[in-house]
Amino acid sequence: MLPDFFQYDFLRYTFLTGLLIGVIAPLLGTFIVVRRLSLIADALSHVTLAGIAFGLMAEKKFGLMIGPLYSGMAFSVLGSILIEKLRSVYKAFQELAIPIILSSGVGLSVIFISVADGFNTDLFNYLFGSVSAVSQNDFLMILTIAIFVILVVVLFYKELFTLSFDEEHATISGLHSKQIHLLFIVLTALVIAASIRIVGVLLVSALMTLPVAASMRLAKGFKQMMLLSILFGELSVIIGLISGYYLSIPPGGTIVMVSIIILLIAIGIKRLKIRV
Repeated sequence: MLPDFFQYDFLRYTFLTGLLIGVIAPLLGTFIVVRRLSLIADALSHVTLAGIAFGLMAEKKFGLMIGPLYSGMAFSVLGSILIEKLRSVYKAFQELAIPIILSSGVGLSVIFISVADGFNTDLFNYLFGSVSAVSQNDFLMILTIAIFVILVVVLFYKELFTLSFDEEHATISGLHSKQIHLLFIVLTALVIAASIRIVGVLLVSALMTLPVAASMRLAKGFKQMMLLSILFGELSVIIGLISGYYLSIPPGGTIVMVSIIILLIAIGIKRLKIRV
């Protein structure tokens, strides 16, 4: 089974990219879930879809060779910055920023897809992921993003941890909470954009939240929860990619279903521990 993924270049890049995403998506997802911002991944994924649709429309209608992955990444980062701006506008109702951006992403996606004459194979791959869509350039770009994300989390771990559990205390203690939060949300946008090749736009938020949900049932501390989230994320990606390839279906669906199975097992183990 695995030899195929190392025999062909496109499968090798897909597998290696999946391993990277299996680390960085749950890594940031841990902070997202603890901060009760799970829906932010959905909002940014829909904005990314708008960017991808824009790139495909620009290429099809105007002959502009804008890579959909890069236009999706640009839209995602812009969406993350707008969410942060809206959070400062609606200080008493900061959660409003997420549905505003999500709705904008959906609306723009519909417009761009319609102008580009509807769905095609490329857009379908971006929606649900593909085992053959990752090129060498894509892999190198995602590798760069992964290294950057891991470095930022390592260097700013204490700040991110404090901000996640008590934002008011972090601000009072002199922590530059706005700047740290902006950096965090931009990182989230980059990870979402990087993950769409494998998982797909519509399912990428699941890879950032489901492994974390499973680890929360078993972990005894924040660091252990983070490590378990990464472990569950890697298992989901590896099993999902292999099964998706041999079943000839988009890997996004299989990755998410493996994550669901892991979550159900974790819930079952927790219940057994309680009974014992």
